[in-house]
Amino acid sequence: MDTDELEWNRTLREQWEFHWNHQVRARLDGLTDEEYFWSPVPDAWSVRPRGTSTAPIQAGTGDFTIDFAFPEPVPPAFTTIAWQLGHVIVGVLAVRNASHFGAPAASYETWEYAGDAETALAQLESQLDTWLAGLRGLGEAGLRAKVGPKEPYPEASMADLVLHIHRELIHHLSEVCLLRDLYSHTHATNGEIR
Repeated sequence: MDTDELEWNRTLREQWEFHWNHQVRARLDGLTDEEYFWSPVPDAWSVRPRGTSTAPIQAGTGDFTIDFAFPEPVPPAFTTIAWQLGHVIVGVLAVRNASHFGAPAASYETWEYAGDAETALAQLESQLDTWLAGLRGLGEAGLRAKVGPKEPYPEASMADLVLHIHRELIHHLSEVCLLRDLYSHTHATNGEIR
């Protein structure tokens, strides 16, 4: 195939859309609040009611905050599904949607984190929709444009950023799926896995 004829914008969108539609979305169906906040280890980072965290940094507005520390501890803190989703919704998607696609400003400090699984999944879907619409609107030429000073590597292309964001989504949402598997296998009811 002649790479000059390849539709890179469509190809990059389909990379994520296929993963979401065939591997991740169905795995998130039925996520309970108990799973959302569950941690198999003590002192895991999570999203917590304001004022209840012991993490060095508790970011966010509203009734819930997300745990952080800078620099990141060694070894890194274990994270719950709530934390993973909060990170993806805000740090991976909402900040980029604001920087590149005209969405409202977003940061870890100003986000209103979800206090339940249903709200978190709705936030995730909304940010994914904005991301894909923005990506679609870039066309082919927009993928070659530099990301500029809103990113740590301003000389990188938008295509580089898109690949990075898709890696982040695949990585963190796979961890969410693994935590759901671990939860279901450690919380069996009457010998049956939930």
